[in-house]
Amino acid sequence: MTTLFIDADACPVKAEAERVATRHKVAMKVVSNGGLRPSQNPLVENVIVDAGPDVADMWIAERAGPGDVVITGDIPLAAKCVEAGARVLKHNGEALTAANIGNVLATRDLMADLRAADPFRQGGGKGFTKADRSRFLDALERELRAAQR
Repeated sequence: MTTLFIDADACPVKAEAERVATRHKVAMKVVSNGGLRPSQNPLVENVIVDAGPDVADMWIAERAGPGDVVITGDIPLAAKCVEAGARVLKHNGEALTAANIGNVLATRDLMADLRAADPFRQGGGKGFTKADRSRFLDALERELRAAQR
């Protein structure tokens, strides 16, 4: 049975994911350190984990596997979930797969090194757009269909 896992801290697409999960009648686990308003939807379970670095990520990584879909912007978590056989999407709809996760991890590490080398470097991130939201909805629809086969 497919489960949709949401790494919910700073996730801009929780409501969209809930709509798609409801349409497909898929259980959804919204995992965070707290502070989120619980959904009244019976398919949605709010999972509150202890505070601490990567506790929510570890909870998801321990449970996600083949047939599941994970929504996260955390690349190390994505790598663990891909390795476990889950389908993974970033918030902008980009799929993270066995074919591309190595390059994505390497790029993440390179950017962390560049930021560490220049402590005065500010910003650099793009804003979340309507096009990103639309791409996410499209991608989640495809991934849930594929996961349920």
